[in-house]
Amino acid sequence: MKRVSVWLGGAALTLALSATPHPATAFELFGKKFFEKSDEEKAADVIGEPQNYTVEIQVSGDDDDLKGAVEGASSLYADRDEPASGASGLLAKARNDYKRILNTMYAQGRYGPTISIRVDGREAADLAPDTMLPDPAAVVVSVEPGPEFRFGKAEILRRAPPATNRFDEVEAPEKQGFVSGEVAKSGAIIGAGRLQVEAWRQQGHPKAEVAEQRVVAAHDQNIVDATLNIDPGPYAVYGPVTVQGTDRMAPEFVAFMAGLTPGAEYDPDDLKRASDRYARLDVFRAARLQEADAVNPDGTLPITVIAQERPLRRFGVGASYSTLDGAGIEAYWLHRNLFGRAERLRFDARVAGVGGTNNGSGEFSADPADLTYRLGATFTKPGVYTPDTDFAASLIGDREVLEPYTRTGVNAQVGFTQIFDERLSGKIFAEAGYDHFLEEPFDDREREFVSVGLLGGLTYDDRNNKTNATQGYYLDLQARPYYEIEYGNPTLQLIAEGRTYFGFGEDDPFVLAGRLKIGSLLGPDLDEAAPDRLFFAGGGGSVRGYAYRNIGLPVLNADGEDTGDVSGGKSLVEGSLEARVKVTQAIGLVGFVDAGTVGAESFPKFDEDIKIGTGVGLRYLTGLGPIRLDVAVPVDPGKNDPSFAFYVGIGQAF
Repeated sequence: MKRVSVWLGGAALTLALSATPHPATAFELFGKKFFEKSDEEKAADVIGEPQNYTVEIQVSGDDDDLKGAVEGASSLYADRDEPASGASGLLAKARNDYKRILNTMYAQGRYGPTISIRVDGREAADLAPDTMLPDPAAVVVSVEPGPEFRFGKAEILRRAPPATNRFDEVEAPEKQGFVSGEVAKSGAIIGAGRLQVEAWRQQGHPKAEVAEQRVVAAHDQNIVDATLNIDPGPYAVYGPVTVQGTDRMAPEFVAFMAGLTPGAEYDPDDLKRASDRYARLDVFRAARLQEADAVNPDGTLPITVIAQERPLRRFGVGASYSTLDGAGIEAYWLHRNLFGRAERLRFDARVAGVGGTNNGSGEFSADPADLTYRLGATFTKPGVYTPDTDFAASLIGDREVLEPYTRTGVNAQVGFTQIFDERLSGKIFAEAGYDHFLEEPFDDREREFVSVGLLGGLTYDDRNNKTNATQGYYLDLQARPYYEIEYGNPTLQLIAEGRTYFGFGEDDPFVLAGRLKIGSLLGPDLDEAAPDRLFFAGGGGSVRGYAYRNIGLPVLNADGEDTGDVSGGKSLVEGSLEARVKVTQAIGLVGFVDAGTVGAESFPKFDEDIKIGTGVGLRYLTGLGPIRLDVAVPVDPGKNDPSFAFYVGIGQAF
């Protein structure tokens, strides 16, 4: 047993290292590295012939958690199924594992461990890089954790005062274990410093730092006394915002979009929102906000935006496929920066339904008359009135071929979107449109509708991940009041959708997800309402297993008999429940049930049948989100519904 004192920034750290006489190896504590290998030693780690090996982890005390921690820290164990790069590579892994396992013991509150890594019966630290080893070499990692240390004193000097704004609140260090009597994990000490620095920054002190940390381990009592001295630095307000690196973008607009008002209190959350705002502009390849090294004597902190612009134009092509809806292809052309203030002009074109069955016959078709077309243009001007207010205008012409109807129309919108905070956003648009409908279930009835009105919406999104949420919830509300000119009907369409997610276990390997959607149309009679403003259900984003928009009200013939066709209703209730399980880091499985019903009245009475679809899915998890493959079966299929359906996409179903 030997006692070592290490000085960190003027503070003494005393701890006992019980080890073999060999580990003249580096280890890291509180961000500092000690006993780092020399350049000569690193250069000796040359690559040789593949060296196979076996590895055994032995942790005294039969503590499964500690053994798991050692296995997680050991690169020898992690790479056990792959040969090392020669004997030198194997010994380099072993020498590195001394440090990794030692840091892991500190993280577990064990400050007197004994670590032995023997290769072919000899201590790895004693072996030269060119040592000849058998193939495979036997590696045994033995760890004697030593006693568990607890905090005797856990003290923070110049602690941040309680936040007066709930958005400035930072978790107390005590909640992460920095309290007398708790296990003295090194992570709790480091985390306490970080939390207190962040607490000061949230209250307008950008240069807060841990000025001194004194950690003393008393091995005769198995306790650790830790004292952190925080230097909050000066209080600061925003100074001028300057811009570097712009070419076509107007620097004054870039500074305005930061949203940092000179004289306002410094808040790191403001900088995060500014970074998100620059990302939404889609103009910059990179945009970084850099704080000045010091607060000015007048209390201002200058901010510099360092930007790198993207090319002006972009073109994209995409494809989709469903066994019901057929194949589709879409393309767009985008100009990102028309006039130097990130104005975007985008043209979109789409053809869909190739080989689909939504032609009324239930058979696959590639007839151009059965395809869906879309052509549109959208202009967006960001930073109108506030940095989070966008102006948008669009003109879209499309033809949509569905089982209940074929629609051909032109629609225009003009209005604003607003981001209120990280979770809440809204929109308000004026809109006008002309639509022509051909309704096969009603003997090819033709009707025209002309409407003018408003579209408003609010969205609250608290999900932890947009494409693969495991926690949080999502709520979207839309109201569309409009006047239909052909029939003279004032109308109000209301739609509300909520989603919620509950993850269980470490890293949420099991997730329960639920979705509920409700819609209502107030005003006109059914036979005077535009079919696309009525409600249908069915399809990949609704009730899986049923044909797209094939759940609705039954169409009756002159004798009052059900023809097997459907029309839209004035109310909708729709829901889904999914159980998601992560089988490996890359593979997930899903079981789901969807249900939906469409009513003839504005407020559902549940007189109509509730359609249920069920199925299973496979998820391949990628950095862009899960690639989704679902197969669904309708429990009570209608005339034009399949016996089963496949769906492929990116991201979870909801």
